[in-house]
Amino acid sequence: MPVLGAAIGAILRYVIPGRETHGLLLLPGLGAATTATAWVVMVVTGWSLGEPWIWTLALVAPAVVCTIAALVLARVRPARDAQRLQQLLSAR
Repeated sequence: MPVLGAAIGAILRYVIPGRETHGLLLLPGLGAATTATAWVVMVVTGWSLGEPWIWTLALVAPAVVCTIAALVLARVRPARDAQRLQQLLSAR
C-alpha cells in the first residue's frame, strides 16, 4: 500500500506547479508515510480489509496531504530563501 502512496506523491510532484521548491523524494516519501499511517490507524481501530472505505481513504489521504504540502511549499519557500540569503549576505 505505501508504494501506491509513493506513486500518488510522485504524480503530484509533476502535476502541481512549484516543484523547484522541494526535493525529488519529498512528495513520494510523504505519500508513502501518509498511506502507511492511515492504513495502520484504520486496521488498528477495527476496519475490515474487505471494506472499500479502508482502501479509498488510504489512497485519498496521500493525495490530500501531498497537495497541501506542495502548495504550501511553493508559496512559502521562495520568500524564506530570499530572507535567509539577505541574512547571510548582511552578516559579511
